[in-house]
Amino acid sequence: MNIALTIAGSDSSGGAGIQADLKTFLANGVYGMSVVTALTAQNTCGVRSVLNATENFLRDQLDAVFEDIFPDAVKIGMVSSARLIEVIADGLTRHGAANIVVDPVMVATSGARLIDEDAVKILRTRLFPLATIITPNIPELEVIIGKKISSPADMELAAKKIFDDFGCAVLAKGGHGLSDADDFLFDGAGTWFRGKRIDTPNTHGTGCTLSSAIAANLAKGHTLKNSVGRAKSYLTCALMSGLNLGRGSGPLDHGFNLRGCDFND
Repeated sequence: MNIALTIAGSDSSGGAGIQADLKTFLANGVYGMSVVTALTAQNTCGVRSVLNATENFLRDQLDAVFEDIFPDAVKIGMVSSARLIEVIADGLTRHGAANIVVDPVMVATSGARLIDEDAVKILRTRLFPLATIITPNIPELEVIIGKKISSPADMELAAKKIFDDFGCAVLAKGGHGLSDADDFLFDGAGTWFRGKRIDTPNTHGTGCTLSSAIAANLAKGHTLKNSVGRAKSYLTCALMSGLNLGRGSGPLDHGFNLRGCDFND
C-alpha cells in the first residue's frame, strides 16, 4: 500500500488539519500517518486556543516516522512558528522526502494573518524550494508575492513568478471573488482546472482536503497534473454530499464514498 504523511495541526472538531488529512488519505486509498505541529481547541465557529509542539518533540515525530515507515508523499499544512518550519525543512532534507505538497496556510477566512513575517520568510526560503507543489489561495498568493491579485491573469502571473523564484509547481486556487471555483496550475506549463462553485456554507477544511488529496494521488504514482485533477474531483464530491454539522462553517463529507458494512446483515 502507498503511504502519505501529513505534517499539520490538530483540529479538535475533525474538519480540518490532520483529522481531515487522514480521512482524505483513507478515502483516496493510501495509508496515512501524521506529525502534529500544534494542538488546537476549535469547532465550526472558530479557534479558541493553540498549543504549538516543541522543536524537540516535532523533530522526534519526524524521525520516528521516516526511520520506520517511509512515506511516498508528504503534505504540510499550518505551521505558525519559524523555528518549527526550520525543524520540518531540516527533517525533510535529512530523510530525503519526496512528493512534498505545501499548503501555505497564512491567512484566516476572516482575513486575519495567521503567521508572522519571520515565519513567512522561512516558509519561502526553506520549504518552497523543497516542495513539489504549493497550493495557495488568493490571499496567500498576495502575501507570497506582495501584490494584489485582482483577476485570473494576475493568478497566472503570480503562479509563474513563484515557480521561477522557488522552482516548485503552484496551484493558485480560485474563489475569494475571483475565477469562480477555477484553479490554475503552473508547473512550467499552465493548466486551468475549471470548477463549479458549490452553494454550501460548509467549507471548513477545503484547503487541507485538496492538498491532502493531491499528496495521496502523488503517493500512488499519478502525475502532478492528474493528481490535481483527481483531487479537485474528490473535493467537489465531498462538498456536494451535503454534510451539515455544527453551528458554523461545517466540515466536508470526506467519506462520501465510504459507507462501511452493517455486520448484522
